[in-house]
Amino acid sequence: MSDKTSRPPDMTSLLLETDSLERFLQALVENALATAPAAHGAGLTLERQHRPTTVVSAGTGAPDLDEAQYGQDDGPCLRALRTGQEIIVEDMLGEERWGPYPAYAVACGTRSSVSLPVAPGTHTAGALNLYFAEAAGFSDVGPHDLRTLAAEATGAIALAQRLADAEAYATDLQRVMRSRSAIDQAIGVIMAQQRCSAEDAFDLLRKASQHRNVKMRDLCVELLTNIAGKPPSEGTALPPRP
Repeated sequence: MSDKTSRPPDMTSLLLETDSLERFLQALVENALATAPAAHGAGLTLERQHRPTTVVSAGTGAPDLDEAQYGQDDGPCLRALRTGQEIIVEDMLGEERWGPYPAYAVACGTRSSVSLPVAPGTHTAGALNLYFAEAAGFSDVGPHDLRTLAAEATGAIALAQRLADAEAYATDLQRVMRSRSAIDQAIGVIMAQQRCSAEDAFDLLRKASQHRNVKMRDLCVELLTNIAGKPPSEGTALPPRP
């Protein structure tokens, strides 16, 4: 690939203008196609649990060419994904790697391709793939621009994973807080009934939980339900009885 280049896409604007990871990645492959106008198709492959999938594509042909590689579990796309290296095919007619895939690509009207690694070495590794109708069709594409797009995809996927992890953490935290709310309400009830300290009330609940072999929260919910006639509302303290 030469260094003749058009102006790189404004990735900051792209991030601000999209409201989901899928739309960002779709805009990214469309930008890849605009960056390489000689390409007839572009696609982004991601692999989760050893299963590659074309998550977004633009132009024509990318999903079919990707699927052919998935079917034989080899090809430039998967090689880039698994090795973290850029894979360039200058002419499918003379390509001897990847079994029947090059002949299939030629039959589909594709003579050359570029595959760039995305999020290499992670559990969501992938590849940004561009397909060209002519041999060495990528010769007028600025490599820096395509590498920038692959890097932006890597960053977006890493951010999405962090957000997913944060959401899972928040869900776990909410569950703990709901459990804590029921326990705190039950402690208040025991304190009012037994005229004891919070520590003594908690100890009574703990012993009852162990004796009945039920979770502390379940025991507290049962206690509060029996008193109020309905399950306690989450996050709302039940006033202790005088």
